[in-house]
Amino acid sequence: MTNPTITDSPTRAADQDLVPAQHGGAQSAPQPKPRGPGPRARIRSLLKHLALILTGGVMIYPLLWMVASSLRPDDIIFREPGILLQTLETANYSDGWGALSNPFNVYLFNSAVVVLGCIVGNLVSCSMAAYAFARLEFRFKKPAFALMLLTIMLPFHVVIVPQYIMFSQIGWVNTFWPLIVPKLLATDAFFVFLMVQFIRGIPKDMDEAARIDGAGHARIFGQIILPMMVPALATTTIFTFIWTWNDFFSALIYLTDPNMFTVPVALRAFVDATGESSWGSLFAMSIVSLLPVFIAFLVGQKFLVKGIATTGIK
Repeated sequence: MTNPTITDSPTRAADQDLVPAQHGGAQSAPQPKPRGPGPRARIRSLLKHLALILTGGVMIYPLLWMVASSLRPDDIIFREPGILLQTLETANYSDGWGALSNPFNVYLFNSAVVVLGCIVGNLVSCSMAAYAFARLEFRFKKPAFALMLLTIMLPFHVVIVPQYIMFSQIGWVNTFWPLIVPKLLATDAFFVFLMVQFIRGIPKDMDEAARIDGAGHARIFGQIILPMMVPALATTTIFTFIWTWNDFFSALIYLTDPNMFTVPVALRAFVDATGESSWGSLFAMSIVSLLPVFIAFLVGQKFLVKGIATTGIK
């Protein structure tokens, strides 16, 4: 005769053990709190941050030295290699502003004209070319796109001689046209590729819906695609601004009149081959020329990161 108090199976015994817990009997054990990083992890994080700070200091040291040198007299700039100032020579900025044949604001204005023309040219031409490669279907589309990408690897110095001969024959040397007009022809393949990648990420359903409503390619591009390309357009604007503002070689080739000099060519005029160079004024005006680039990067940093991330270019 079996004892009725003995459970028939381990499963029933486990069920009976769970009943008191469900009715407020036995309480479950408290869960352990997650521990913070251990001593080794903290030391590793501290060393990593120290290495990053030292690397950042090494990278920013030349800029800090240039700022300090712009506030020193010419005779002690290279005798005091540090960044700590013992004297404060603010006259370098006023002297450098009027040291050349024209006030420095003339060269800033010339660079601004060239930069504005290049930005407008790249935004208009590169966006239209990118829409054609991303949305239109035409013969030799893939070979043309591959040929366009090959121009990225073509050095600028290879085409500078035929370009100079062509612009010289039409009388454009010593004008801003050789620096601006090529941008109107979508010659910067990097920006075309960037915008193509961005447009390919836009669903084609929006194009098809607009086409059903009777919109053509011009309307689809202007009212649907273009407003959605703001991150890519902002990235193109920032890169064009920085590259054009700092472009020395092209301006040196095509501009010979001092009244037409851009900022990089004007800064070169401070360096004299005879050794009597005004280094303090040069560094002072270099700081002035860096301010627009610094401000442009701060203002467009968010769009720059977003534009590059959304196009898949790392």
